[in-house]
Amino acid sequence: MKGKDGKHAYNSNKNSRTVPMVLIVFVLCGVSFYLGQIFCSEKESYENLEVTTRDSEYSKPMDGGPLKVASISFPECGTEFQDYTPCTDPKRWKKYSKLRLSFFERHCPPVHERKECLVPPPDGYKVPIRWPQSKNECWYRNVPYDWINKQKSNQHWLVKQGEKFHFPGGGTMFPDGVSKYVDLMVDLIPGMKDGTIRTAIDTGCGVASWGGDLLDRGILTISLAPRDNHEAQVQFALERGIPAILGIISTQRLPFPSNSFDLAHCSRCLIPWTEFGGIYLLEIHRIVRPGGFWVLSGPPVNYQHRWRGWDTTIEEQKANFEKLEKLLTSMCFKLYNMKDDIAVWQKTSNNDCYKKLDTPDVYPPKCDDGTEPDSAWYTPIRSCIVTPNPNLKKLALDTLPKWPERLNTAPERVIQIRRGSEGVVITDTNEWTKRIKHYKKLLPAIGTPEVRNVMDMNTKFGGFATTLVDDPLWVMNVVSSSAPNTLPVVFDRGLIGTYHDWCEAFSTYPRTYDLLHLDGLFSSESHRCEMKYVILEMDRILRPNGYAIIREADYYIDAVATLAKGVRWNCHKEDAESSSGKEKILICQKKLWFAKN
Repeated sequence: MKGKDGKHAYNSNKNSRTVPMVLIVFVLCGVSFYLGQIFCSEKESYENLEVTTRDSEYSKPMDGGPLKVASISFPECGTEFQDYTPCTDPKRWKKYSKLRLSFFERHCPPVHERKECLVPPPDGYKVPIRWPQSKNECWYRNVPYDWINKQKSNQHWLVKQGEKFHFPGGGTMFPDGVSKYVDLMVDLIPGMKDGTIRTAIDTGCGVASWGGDLLDRGILTISLAPRDNHEAQVQFALERGIPAILGIISTQRLPFPSNSFDLAHCSRCLIPWTEFGGIYLLEIHRIVRPGGFWVLSGPPVNYQHRWRGWDTTIEEQKANFEKLEKLLTSMCFKLYNMKDDIAVWQKTSNNDCYKKLDTPDVYPPKCDDGTEPDSAWYTPIRSCIVTPNPNLKKLALDTLPKWPERLNTAPERVIQIRRGSEGVVITDTNEWTKRIKHYKKLLPAIGTPEVRNVMDMNTKFGGFATTLVDDPLWVMNVVSSSAPNTLPVVFDRGLIGTYHDWCEAFSTYPRTYDLLHLDGLFSSESHRCEMKYVILEMDRILRPNGYAIIREADYYIDAVATLAKGVRWNCHKEDAESSSGKEKILICQKKLWFAKN
């Protein structure tokens, strides 16, 4: 402190002041230390927990080199887990509501219940029959279930003969063969034969005979069915080499973007379309693009001639059909064509219809609750209409180039992605052309019948699938639920895919893919998902003798290779096609082994 003369003034009673100041400082330091212990103890406990659950297995080298993982050997699961589907596990169904069959939806086990073991194949499992022969037959021991064969024998879904199941192409609404059924559908919808219609979804797919027939006509279909008492519908589909996933239209949106499919189909799929205010139709409306089609065969279509076989009355079925027409009209669908057992509705591509929904008290109303139209990962179905974005002029089916020109045309929806543009899509395609050429040198099985069911586990614009489109395979393009939403672009290009979170199990049976491809998945997701669980899930869904191509930053590649060894894969590390050295490629093959117990 300064005196009046500008010089420092000193207190004459210096010592009497010094002692209290020391005490004050001492007390404050003590309090600070005590409080620090209180607040820091929780943080240290949390950090110690992290070390216990993760860092004990993963160690970061002091020199900044590649991530290291302790060697691990995963045990075998019991034989009762041979068809284990973690997020649609029948053993857990009693825990969930029966409302609208929501217990069939995804319900993943908590972390402490996750299985850290290898799912075994059934006794007698054989390498799957190769495409295209697999479309018509599969080994009985690979999918050893007779329920459909016994309960649907008069409908010719499948027939057991010796060591094989044969698929004559029958179904509930087409017991005489799916080809005749599709021929009639093509007559009703000419766009099915000229490249206008490319992507389709079959709800309640049976053994996917409809989707299999459409493959020969250039239409790529996702066959959808829950894991229910029909035993292994989706497993049969994938064993045949036909795209399929586990799923059900219930309380949650399907894992697809809005305005994605050109055609949706239900062949007596037992979905109660007119119940609950038509909420299931609202989900069909969301995923079908403007100008796209919804096809229904079965009750109440052709009720005049079929009602006697439906255990009902003609008056009841007539009322159901009229209610269905009214609901579809209110959702801006119009009856497009109808003949025999098939009725076709078309979703309008004219936004004028949606203006009528602005009227107060109209049902269903427009969705204005702030939910993104493409939000479809654990997103409840709303009782409202998702209206197309009026600013997108090339979203409707008749504005898209026909297949195959559509594949190499940058979709309009790319501009909705941050830094997305036509040039970005072109650059991505060119880059994947180089990469696939390199992959085929490293893994010559690509392009042969040995590889049919393929998954790109974290795609961006579908470039991987685009470059492989002429090979005898199909690709399930997966976009992470936490990544930029590029899946609409994938569908607009005429490809198929789904949203997924790799911290959880995928919606499929074990042993359903021949090739899994990852591009930087661990780099982008390891902060959220434990690497060992991703590898275990890959092993669950990969067929014995199947392959994995793991493209990863040099920092992660050795850690991934160690985990792959723990699931008994044979792997070898290769350089990427570029000489930068920042990425490496791991080529792995899963062994065929059988449970010891």
